[in-house]
Amino acid sequence: MVSKMKVARVEKGLTQAQLAKHVNATRQTIGLIEKGEYNPSLNLCLAIAKALNKTLDELFWEGD
Repeated sequence: MVSKMKVARVEKGLTQAQLAKHVNATRQTIGLIEKGEYNPSLNLCLAIAKALNKTLDELFWEGD
Protein backbone atom coordinates (compact mmCIF):
# COMPACT_ATOMS: atom_id res chain seq x y z
CA MET A 1 0.00 0.00 0.00
CA VAL A 2 1.34 3.41 -0.98
CA SER A 3 1.40 5.75 2.00
CA LYS A 4 -0.90 8.76 2.08
CA MET A 5 2.16 10.86 2.77
CA LYS A 6 3.89 9.68 -0.41
CA VAL A 7 0.78 10.35 -2.51
CA ALA A 8 0.50 13.87 -1.06
CA ARG A 9 4.22 14.51 -1.64
CA VAL A 10 4.05 13.38 -5.28
CA GLU A 11 0.85 15.38 -5.88
CA LYS A 12 2.69 18.45 -4.57
CA GLY A 13 5.55 17.72 -7.00
CA LEU A 14 8.20 17.24 -4.33
CA THR A 15 10.98 14.67 -4.16
CA GLN A 16 11.83 13.03 -0.85
CA ALA A 17 14.93 15.22 -0.69
CA GLN A 18 12.94 18.42 -1.28
CA LEU A 19 10.39 17.54 1.40
CA ALA A 20 13.19 16.60 3.78
CA LYS A 21 14.80 20.01 3.28
CA HIS A 22 11.47 21.75 3.97
CA VAL A 23 11.01 19.91 7.27
CA ASN A 24 14.66 19.77 8.39
CA ALA A 25 14.97 15.99 8.11
CA THR A 26 17.00 13.63 5.94
CA ARG A 27 15.79 12.05 2.72
CA GLN A 28 16.33 8.67 4.35
CA THR A 29 13.98 9.61 7.21
CA ILE A 30 11.26 10.65 4.76
CA GLY A 31 11.68 7.37 2.89
CA LEU A 32 11.41 5.33 6.09
CA ILE A 33 8.29 7.22 7.18
CA GLU A 34 6.68 6.59 3.80
CA LYS A 35 7.46 2.86 4.09
CA GLY A 36 6.07 2.72 7.63
CA GLU A 37 9.45 1.79 9.09
CA TYR A 38 9.97 4.92 11.20
CA ASN A 39 7.66 6.63 13.67
CA PRO A 40 8.29 10.38 13.41
CA SER A 41 7.94 12.77 16.31
CA LEU A 42 4.79 14.85 16.58
CA ASN A 43 6.80 17.94 15.62
CA LEU A 44 8.04 16.26 12.45
CA CYS A 45 4.50 15.06 11.61
CA LEU A 46 3.22 18.61 12.01
CA ALA A 47 6.00 20.00 9.81
CA ILE A 48 5.30 17.42 7.10
CA ALA A 49 1.55 18.10 7.22
CA LYS A 50 2.15 21.85 6.94
CA ALA A 51 4.61 21.42 4.06
CA LEU A 52 2.11 19.26 2.16
CA ASN A 53 -0.94 21.39 3.04
CA LYS A 54 -2.65 18.41 4.69
CA THR A 55 -3.98 17.63 8.15
CA LEU A 56 -2.41 15.02 10.40
CA ASP A 57 -5.49 12.85 9.88
CA GLU A 58 -5.20 13.07 6.09
CA LEU A 59 -1.59 11.89 6.18
CA PHE A 60 -1.29 9.55 9.13
CA TRP A 61 -4.71 8.23 10.24
CA GLU A 62 -5.02 4.56 9.39
CA GLY A 63 -8.80 4.17 9.79
CA ASP A 64 -11.31 3.79 6.99
